[in-house]
Amino acid sequence: MNQFMKEAKILADENLSSNAGGPFGAVIVKDDKIVGRGANRVLHKNDPTAHAEVEAIRDACKNLNTYDLTDCILYTNCYPCPMCLSAIIWSNIKTVYYGNTKEDSANIGFRDNAIYEFIKENEDYKNTLHLTQIDQEETIKSFQEYQGKEDKTIY
Repeated sequence: MNQFMKEAKILADENLSSNAGGPFGAVIVKDDKIVGRGANRVLHKNDPTAHAEVEAIRDACKNLNTYDLTDCILYTNCYPCPMCLSAIIWSNIKTVYYGNTKEDSANIGFRDNAIYEFIKENEDYKNTLHLTQIDQEETIKSFQEYQGKEDKTIY
């Protein structure tokens, strides 16, 4: 498994026991070093924008003392929702590696697909952002465990 995706998965797995948010984790890498970490903290912070990718962006920007994450790479255990995709683009991250698909997220009760249905997806944005799926066989395990939890909250 990719070392950075492994870190994103660890963050997602930690949320399975903390119930701070859903099973989502992300890291931001620059020059082969993690400069930002984030896990979903929506429930803990009572903040619907506290998704893993946004938390990782906030952490990286703080650690690098900049709003511009050009030359950084984001690893996330799931395809980013539209809000997170926007934050990624605004922060100038050009490469994202993701584990699970948006359909995997929908299968465990998250409603990202409803947002995607609302947004027309009929243009090619490859010049803006490159999204590549990796390591789903490992990242899906967090989702499978989350699906079986009795004390989960879906939002």
